[in-house]
Amino acid sequence: MKTLYLPLSILLTGFLYIFIIPAEPFSIKLLFKLIPMALIIFYAYKQCPAEKTVTHWLLLIGLFFCSIGDGTLHWFVVGLSAFLIGHLFYIAGFVTKFTFSLIRFSVIIPLVAYGIFFANKMVKNLHQSGQETLILPVIFYITAILLMALCAFMTQNIWVIAGSLLFVLSDSILAWNKFIESVNFAGPFIMITYYGAQFLIAHSLKTIVVKKKDTKQESEFINRFA
Repeated sequence: MKTLYLPLSILLTGFLYIFIIPAEPFSIKLLFKLIPMALIIFYAYKQCPAEKTVTHWLLLIGLFFCSIGDGTLHWFVVGLSAFLIGHLFYIAGFVTKFTFSLIRFSVIIPLVAYGIFFANKMVKNLHQSGQETLILPVIFYITAILLMALCAFMTQNIWVIAGSLLFVLSDSILAWNKFIESVNFAGPFIMITYYGAQFLIAHSLKTIVVKKKDTKQESEFINRFA
């Protein structure tokens, strides 16, 4: 039962933020927005073994930067930048578990097709609304999150794959609602898929098997910066 305390706490605080806490005052709303992410990061850390590998640390740092992005998304470019950094750490973490398979790599086709479609819609609407300065950051971000999804598929880890797809869905709803057209119940959809994505990625840390070569690689990685 104790193992369920954290997941249930994440579920409860997420529910409170999404459905109960009013939009004003903003500081209270922001606080309750960050509580589930703080619990998810703690949950992620608890899933890690005593001897953490580079993969564990990269994903933990990715979660941390995403939580910063979550807290600063009200200032869009700042939040987007923090999320971008978080995704780069996710990509680096997934690459350490990358195993090539032509069948899995073929997922790049629908991902690229979706990226082209979504980027085209975003660029068109940003032009029309006079927000051209956001075009490059948005394109970089779309590229990063789709690359993260591709790398997730190459890990063969079902938790990572599901988490990355939920992340793509969450960000797609957010961007569509903000820049293209209003989406009914966008707020709940965005946050449910977002918290779900982060929780699944956090849970994946439990499934990362520590091997002797992993600890050796970690030592070499740390020594480079010592």
